[in-house]
Formats: sequence, C-alpha cells, structure tokens
Amino acid sequence: MARIREDASEISLDPDNWDEMRRLAHGMVDDAIARLQGLRDGPVWQPMPAATRQGFEGPPPAKGTPLDAVYADVTGTLYPYAMGNIHPRFWGWYMGAGCLTGALADFLAGVDGTNLGGGDTGAAQVDLQVTDWLRQMMGFPEGASGILVNAGSMANIVGLTAARNAMAGVDLHQQSVADIAAPLRFYASDQVHNCHMKAMNLLGLGAKALVRVPTDDAFQMDMDALRKAIQADREAGLRPACVIATAGTTNTSSIDPVPEIADLCGEEGLWLHVDGCIGAMFAIAPESRHLVAGIDRADSLALDLHKGLQAPFDVGCALVRDRRIHRATFAEDAEYLQVATRGLAAAEFLHDYGPETSRGFRALKVWMMLRQFGVETFGRMLDQTVAQARHLTSLVEKEPQLALMAPTVAAVVCFRHEPDGLDEAGLRAHNTEIMLRLQETGIAVISDTTLRGRHCLRVAICNHRTRSEDLDLLVAEVLRIGADLLQPA
Repeated sequence: MARIREDASEISLDPDNWDEMRRLAHGMVDDAIARLQGLRDGPVWQPMPAATRQGFEGPPPAKGTPLDAVYADVTGTLYPYAMGNIHPRFWGWYMGAGCLTGALADFLAGVDGTNLGGGDTGAAQVDLQVTDWLRQMMGFPEGASGILVNAGSMANIVGLTAARNAMAGVDLHQQSVADIAAPLRFYASDQVHNCHMKAMNLLGLGAKALVRVPTDDAFQMDMDALRKAIQADREAGLRPACVIATAGTTNTSSIDPVPEIADLCGEEGLWLHVDGCIGAMFAIAPESRHLVAGIDRADSLALDLHKGLQAPFDVGCALVRDRRIHRATFAEDAEYLQVATRGLAAAEFLHDYGPETSRGFRALKVWMMLRQFGVETFGRMLDQTVAQARHLTSLVEKEPQLALMAPTVAAVVCFRHEPDGLDEAGLRAHNTEIMLRLQETGIAVISDTTLRGRHCLRVAICNHRTRSEDLDLLVAEVLRIGADLLQPA
C-alpha cells in the first residue's frame, strides 16, 4: 500500500513496511526460480477458461489492494496461461526463451529508473558499451553507430528511415517525401518480414515503394530478378534507393546472397539494409558464421536480441555504418535539450539516434548476460540450434509419412504429415489439427505457414532449453496424432 505522511497531505509509493516488502520480494524470486526449474513438468501452453478470462473485465480499481493479494493473482491467473516461450518445447515463431540473469537485470534496471534518452550517467555508459560490443560482434567498422530499441521491427524501421533520408536527395527535416524528385523504391524478397511493409507506411512511401523480388527454390532472393527490377524502375523514371537483404527469413530461415547483393548495391549506388533479426547473430557462431557472410558490408543492420542472445523481451538494436547519417536522420533541436559542458546534461543525447526520447535501461540485461556468459557461449548456443534443426530434419526425412517442405538452412524446419489420399485442402486441415492438438494438450507449441501455396508445420528452434529428445518427442507425437486423425470416426 502507499505510505502516507502523518499530516495526510503527501503520499509516496514506497511501502509502509520495508521488511514486509523484502519478504514478499524474496518470495517472488524464489517462486520464479522454482518455476524455471519445473518447466518440463508442466504444459507448454494451455487455454484460459472462460471464468478466469471474465476476471479481467470490469472498471479500474479506485482503491488499492495489498500487494501479496495482487501477486497471488499473478501466480494464479497469469502464469498458468502464459505464452509458454520459456518452455523447452516451445518452437512457435522465432523469439527466444529469455534467461534468469536477464530477468534480474530488468528488475535492477526498473529500480534504477534511468531514462536512456541521454545524460551523463552510468547507465548511458553501459548502453554505449553494449552497442559498441554489438558493432564489433557484427564486424561493423569503427565509427559506426547503434541504438537499442524495443525489438527487431523497430530496428528495421530505424535502418530504413536512415536509408530513406540518405537517398531522398532532399532534406526531409525541412521538406516532405512529396518533394522527392522521383518516387523511391526499396527492394526485398517475397519472403520479407511484414514489418517492412509497415515501414513503408510509416515512412510515407506507400506499399508501392516496396518491390517484392521473386525467390529461388531455396527461398533466396533471385539476383537476376533483382537486377531486372532495378533497371525497369530506372527506365520508368523511379528512384531505386535501397535493397533489403534478409539474413534469416521468418518462413524458412533462408538467407539472401548478401555478398552478391552488396556488390550490386555498390555498382548501383544503393543503400544496403540487412534484416538480421533471425540470422545475423550467427556471425558469432563458429560453425555457422559462414551462413551470414557479408552482413558486415551493410549500410544498416537490424538485430533482435531476444532471439540470438536470449534476452528477455524487449530489446533490439539498429546498427548504421555512417554515424553522421544516423544522427542526422533522428536528431532534432530543442531549447530544453541542450548538451552542457558540466552537470547531468554534459553528454551526447542518445535519443538523437532513434525515435524514442524516453527509453528504458534495456542495455543492462544484455551487458550482464554478455559479461556472465561471454560471446563464445552464445556462439556455441547458436550452433546448437542449427544442429538441433538438422537433427529434426533427419528425423523427418526418415519417416515415409513426413515431408520436408523447404531446405533447412539454419534453425527453422518446415515439414508436414503427408498421408496418402489427401488433397492440398485436406492436408492443410489435417496438419492444422495436428498443430492445434499439440498446443492444446500442452505437448509442444509449433506454428504453421504456407510455402508456394502449400501449407506446412513450422518449427523455429530458438530456445536454449531445448534438447534433442524434445524433438524426438515432437516427431513421435506428430505421427501419433496424425495416425489418430486418420482413424474412422
């Protein structure tokens, strides 16, 4: 409860009883550790009953409730119905499983309360060190800059905003996109993440500005098609501006031919942005770094640190090769935000490199995790996910009723149960039911997608708690459920 002064004229949000708060806080930590230790014994996910869901309806509370009662609701009505991505058998989408050190860091960052928009603070130094570590890990040169953002989508938007402003030919701080001499064109594969469509909208360019380039049988951008698209747009009086290379597509984790794209961008005078939210971190993996060769040549690079580094939500990073362009894209002057020669404001404002003026201390969890585990550990962990994907692929290839639907490049495996006698619509319904039963029974969470018009199951292995036997169980359960579905009613 809030602590009220004796004269009842001023209040504080600090507790009335610090000892009682300490006891409750220690209990929360103990419960969190016990929850992580017992993950395998519980379901990955389970649906919330209607009666429980109704408890989230109603007006906001006018009066306070003792914190221990509020916490009881957290453990009783939230935790049992969590997404489940911390569980070893969660492979739905590609998002990471978090870790206890990162969660503790978020608690410490929240208590510290520093606003990372700027200021001469220890937190700002941690933020700057983390972005510089990431710059070095990705092979970007000295002088490149970075900004921590909430996740990969925003990291992409930061990079594409820098690309738009650098390639516009007009000062977009003073003029609008309508003043650009010819409409800008951005190029990405037909497997590109939908955040890039959102970016075109947010940047005022519109959907037509994003040219979707066909991909080959490996779901990589077709270079001949890219060259033809750029040439056709030039001949039509449009302004080719940027190629978005994807280092790890969402559907299959395929990786565009970044070195060739970098060469082409150099020849054509285009900005190269790499969406590395899924794959860029393989650059630190000893056995897998070859997969993302060339990403260090990008003009901008988007990273998703809750994926490759398993940091708790949320944290991403945008790196930009030219610090001057990066800062010029986002910096705006204000009389109340002036760098001083002394005092708290005697440091560069970090918000000059991104859209957020106020920003939480996201860097602390990354800083603590990198210091505790080291880059080499994360590299081995990334190699482990690739090895596990190959293990799952081999299991699929050995089963006559399972069909691999795309080449396994990194850590995403696409396959389906394919019994005789079902057409495409029937296979979609059949595999969708397999996926839903896996989820609803709490055995595993996988997702689905459609590749070249063919529906399939999708297993995204981005979970440091996964073991090979979990994948063995997945295949066994897919076969069991698939067989059950084929039995006469």
